[in-house]
Formats: sequence, structure tokens, C-alpha cells
Amino acid sequence: MAWLSGGSYALYIRPFAYRWKPCYGQKGYGVCIPCRYAVHGIDVSHHQGEIDWEAVGRCRDSEFPLRFVFLKATEGGDYSDDCFQQNFEQARKQGLIRGAYHYYLPQTDALKQADFFIRNVRLDKGDLPPVLDVEVAGKRKDGAWQQGVRRWLERVESHYGVKPILYTSYKFKKRYLSDTLFNAYPYWIAHYYVDSVRYEGRWAFWQHTDAGDVPGIRQAVDLNVFNGSLEELMEMTIR
Repeated sequence: MAWLSGGSYALYIRPFAYRWKPCYGQKGYGVCIPCRYAVHGIDVSHHQGEIDWEAVGRCRDSEFPLRFVFLKATEGGDYSDDCFQQNFEQARKQGLIRGAYHYYLPQTDALKQADFFIRNVRLDKGDLPPVLDVEVAGKRKDGAWQQGVRRWLERVESHYGVKPILYTSYKFKKRYLSDTLFNAYPYWIAHYYVDSVRYEGRWAFWQHTDAGDVPGIRQAVDLNVFNGSLEELMEMTIR
């Protein structure tokens, strides 16, 4: 999920990017596509610029049909993505299963962040559960940081009536969020340029590259697969 400055990128993302191993699979959207997955998707934010959603929608009929899209909605306690509302509406018009995510900042009160997301995101029937994007642990190592993540998840679950999806990298999950409490939430794993997911637990989505080339999107875009069938993805949506 590209949003950080160059210095922050090197500090927080590059250690978890797994770029030294080539991917394996069939070629599509400018990169290798993991084998044996039928349901593909993308995630976007304002960093992708203006999107031609009709062109993206036509990818539903491609060799690797796009079925879902996650869109950045909010960050911290006071930042909303400028492109979210328009992109969220357009994604549904193109028949894509849509979801919204929040980027978590450990230095900001967790409930403030949760309530800010709730005020900015209305999820309807057929939408995916809300997503918490956790990539930075902060300076506190006494468990308070993990408690904040838990408070966000519980507050958002109480409002929407569905368990949120937890997004983070493979190594970050193992290091900071390995408690069984967090394993109760659907896991969206970021693990780039490997032939298969190395996480031993259950996972729902796999973000396998940040260098996709999708028609209708000028900038590089994250590509994802769902660990199941289209029918199982639909079962995850809000009813």
C-alpha cells in the first residue's frame, strides 16, 4: 500500500518487501501471477491518480478476471483519502466487489481512529468487511500498541457487525501480531515475489506484488488473490 515518503519507505516497508526471490506463475498485468488462484483483485489509493474505472471493469472478462478492489479511505484520526468516495462509487458501478481500508498510526488514539473511519465509510450489502492496515509498530513495546489495534478492531466490528480484515506483512504479523486474538480476524497477507505464501496460519487475501500494470490505471498497482472461490468471497461480504 504505497503512501510513504522515500525515507519512511526504506525504514518501514523495504525490510518486509521480499524482493530477492522471483515469482512463479503465468504472466499477467505486467507481472507473474500466482498459480491456482481464480479470484483476483487490486487495492488503490490517491497515489494511483485518476482511474478509468470502465477500463478496469473490463478486466472482469480478462484471462485473470479482477473481481474485487480495496480502496484506502482513512489514515490516523484526521486524514481521509481525497479519491475514496469517487473511487468507491465507481468500483461498484463496474460490478467489482469493493472494500475500504484504514491505515493505522500507533501514535494516535485507537478509538479516535476507529470513529473517524466509521464517520467516513458507509458499507452496504455486498461490500467486503472493513480493513485495518497495520505496518508500523511505534516505539512502545509493553503491549499498549497491540491493545490499541485490538480496540480499533473491536470498535469497528461492533459498528458494522462483521469482523474486520487485518492487513500486514508476513514478518510483521509473526513479530507483532501473532497472538491468537488477532488470528480470529481474516488475514490479508503482504508477501511479495514468492511462489507461494509461507504463512502457516489461515489467510484470506494475498497481496503478491506492488508492481502490477492494470488497464485504466497509470501508476503501478498492488495485485491480490483471494484464497478461495468467488462464491466464498461473496460469503464474506456484508449481508
